[in-house]
Amino acid sequence: MISKLVRSGLAGAALLAASGTAFAQTAWVLPSAYPPANYHVENLMQFSKDVETASGGKLKITVHPNASLFKAPDIKRAVQTGQAQAGEVLISLHENENPVFGIDVVPFLATSFDASKKLYAASKPAIEKALDAQGLKLLYATPWPPQGIFTKKDVNSTADLKGLKWRAYNVGTSRIADLVGAQPVTVQAAELPQALATGVVDGLMTSSATGVDSKIWESLTHYYDTQAWIPKNVIFVNKAAFAALDPAVQKAVTDAAAAAETRGWALGAEKTAAYMETLRKNGMKVLEPSADLKKGLADVGAKLTEDWSKKAGADGAAILDAYKKM
Repeated sequence: MISKLVRSGLAGAALLAASGTAFAQTAWVLPSAYPPANYHVENLMQFSKDVETASGGKLKITVHPNASLFKAPDIKRAVQTGQAQAGEVLISLHENENPVFGIDVVPFLATSFDASKKLYAASKPAIEKALDAQGLKLLYATPWPPQGIFTKKDVNSTADLKGLKWRAYNVGTSRIADLVGAQPVTVQAAELPQALATGVVDGLMTSSATGVDSKIWESLTHYYDTQAWIPKNVIFVNKAAFAALDPAVQKAVTDAAAAAETRGWALGAEKTAAYMETLRKNGMKVLEPSADLKKGLADVGAKLTEDWSKKAGADGAAILDAYKKM
């Protein structure tokens, strides 16, 4: 006969087991390369909160900003190999794997948020297919502000860029350096403040957001609003990790991702004006490019569009054709 004490203990164990099942939580990590105050990371934090709320606490995503878990170029591989369940990367970092990952940094192809959104719609099926083949599921994409040129001298034409120690972070920015006679130096976002402070970099093409994040006015003086392109971050998940979730939790993730994408595009446009004003307030000369500089950059853009189209082959032609029809 089972004693009253034993019965009580068994009942308690059963209750604990039931409680553990009811409140079982899946924990994910999501690395990002950007500082906590950056709007992309703020958007990620809201995405994580939305997922936890919508899933009833069944999925908790911990965001690790500022390249604290993995450096920017390593995040995608970490998610592919299951070291992290999800991640955020600047998609053009991986153009060397597949040209479709670099479509949004082809200079002067899409120079407004509306145009960039159309280009994303035209390229999204090919990007999803490429990520899927690598064991990843695309969740959402969000834009950076348009790209401009930061220097510490006047730039009236592309000839004035010759000899600059030019920050390169993807295939496109390296190729621009080659075409204008600058010296490409590979520097990721988290390493940029130190590279600027030590003189490793004295010229770069990046967004006003990265300029503010890195307090670029402490090292450089001029910003030319060339609006060369609008790059995107993509947020993706390991397919196996996603497949392991209950259907209701999967829906919580995809619904939160859709909301984050809408929010991220609105934030990109909203923050651009604020970042530009911050540059001005901190003493940067915010300038429109001269006619000569515009022409020189347009020539660079035409060459890079041709280069990209050759590399991308049939997929690239299909994307460009779909974009032109939008």
